[in-house]
Amino acid sequence: MLIQGCCHCANISFELDWSPSPSEIPARACDCSFCTKHGGVWTAYPGGALTVRVKSSELVSRYAFGTRTAHFHVCRQCGVVPLVTSEIEGRVFAVVNVNTFSNVPAAMLRHAAASFDGEDTSDRLARRARNWIGDVSFVAGDV
Repeated sequence: MLIQGCCHCANISFELDWSPSPSEIPARACDCSFCTKHGGVWTAYPGGALTVRVKSSELVSRYAFGTRTAHFHVCRQCGVVPLVTSEIEGRVFAVVNVNTFSNVPAAMLRHAAASFDGEDTSDRLARRARNWIGDVSFVAGDV
């Protein structure tokens, strides 16, 4: 399945190659203050490949807080956060916001709460390296 998503104005868009096609997609609602305030609900497929396209990079902010090991990609034009990245040992890992999907039926999403309170930085990075998308590429402009 080729999952497509974007921010509201489509300045930041992505395609996630999730093969074989899933029967359901985990959708984790993180309880950190940023995700709660923005309604971020995240998913990742470690075996997938994510291609991110940015039309105008000057309209994208990267926000980090807490351990500063994850960067929320915020569209400065519409305010939507379609993905989060984390660089671990020179490699970029990512999760995508299911609320930004454009071609996935809502019935495929399996919502669950997620809390990472008490997780130290090394455990957090190890979890991301295991569970996040590890094949991430960024492409400038409309390709």
